[in-house]
Formats: sequence, C-alpha cells, structure tokens
Amino acid sequence: MTTGVYLFDLASQHARYLAVRQATIAGNVANANTAGYKARDVVPFAQVLAKTGLDMQMTAGRHIEGQGARIPVRTDAGGGWETLESSAGVSLEQEMLKGGEVARQSNLDNAVVKSFHRMLMSAVRSGS
Repeated sequence: MTTGVYLFDLASQHARYLAVRQATIAGNVANANTAGYKARDVVPFAQVLAKTGLDMQMTAGRHIEGQGARIPVRTDAGGGWETLESSAGVSLEQEMLKGGEVARQSNLDNAVVKSFHRMLMSAVRSGS
C-alpha cells in the first residue's frame, strides 16, 4: 500500500509558522522604544508540529538515529557579547538574529520544495 507524501503540506505549515514568527519579530522591533513592552516569540515549530499529528517517523533503522547518538549541545547562558537593551526590554540584536534565522529557514524550505517539485515533475514526465 502506498502512503501519501505530505511534504508540500508540511512546507505550507512551516511557511505559515515562519510568517507568524516574522510578524512577531517585526512587532518587537517596532515596539523597541515602548516603555514596559516585553519581547515576544512564538513556540518552536517542533511543538506546533507535534500538535498536528504529522510527526516524523522512522521507516528504517538507519533513517533517524536514536536519542543517545545525537550531537551534544550546550545552552547559551547569554551575555556572550554586549547587547543594547532598550527601555522596553527588547534586544534589537537578538531580534535581528531571529529575523536572519527566519530568512534562512524560509530559503531552505523554498529550496526543498523546489527540488521536490522538480523530482515530482520528472517522475510524471517519465511516466513512472
């Protein structure tokens, strides 16, 4: 039995998530000089994805390695470089970094969808 490929749906959901995150970042920057304003961010996409039921699944033992084989990461305690805090509690440097992250994720999404579309069109043209 063949199962559907939901890459386009996943990419569409991620694009909507990135649009909401970009709007939130823009709101933070716009309110950087507003007294009492606290910077906001959206929940990570993994949490959003977990609620949709489109979780990643391992279809073969070598596709996704177990939790123990992951690369260890450390938590950034902050304060590694100077930030210019506004009176509102918004770090413009952090907001710009978040904006760059959103742009990179969007570019990656677009490249993956474009490649998948080319592959799909190639399969349709060849009659596979």
